[in-house]
Amino acid sequence: MDISPKAYFKKVEEIPIEYLVKNNIKVVILDVDNTLIDYTQQLSPNIIKWVENVKLQNIRLYILSNTNKRRKVEKVAGILDIPYRYFGMKPLKIGFEKIRKKLNIEPQNIAVVGDQVFTDILGGNRCNMHTILIEPINEKDYWYTAWKRPIENKIKQKMIDREER
Repeated sequence: MDISPKAYFKKVEEIPIEYLVKNNIKVVILDVDNTLIDYTQQLSPNIIKWVENVKLQNIRLYILSNTNKRRKVEKVAGILDIPYRYFGMKPLKIGFEKIRKKLNIEPQNIAVVGDQVFTDILGGNRCNMHTILIEPINEKDYWYTAWKRPIENKIKQKMIDREER
């Protein structure tokens, strides 16, 4: 069970586009809750601008969310003008693989960006995709996520300590 991301950044909009290009990323799969939007469902203008800049590099984007609230995901996808899948069942491979097959792209050319180790990172790693962990936008979490945060924080700290050496 590989739960280590390939990279770590504080926010989605801090992921350098040059980093994506350098790593031959052709598709970025994005989580929604606490990755693109906060607990109150606010989408930052900085993320909108980052998405626009990524598109200018001919890198495709796709949303994969575990939520079963279609309207919420549809709203974010509509603002960003990117396709989406909701109820993704991460860390199972099914949602990641459906996107990969639909876009006809090799897994090593796909980056998975999310704030959760045990869904986004584990699922992306299980599919041999390039995983990028970010900090949650907001400290407030849904109950089903909050209990995992202390474990994830230890994993993140180990990764940060390793990078500083």
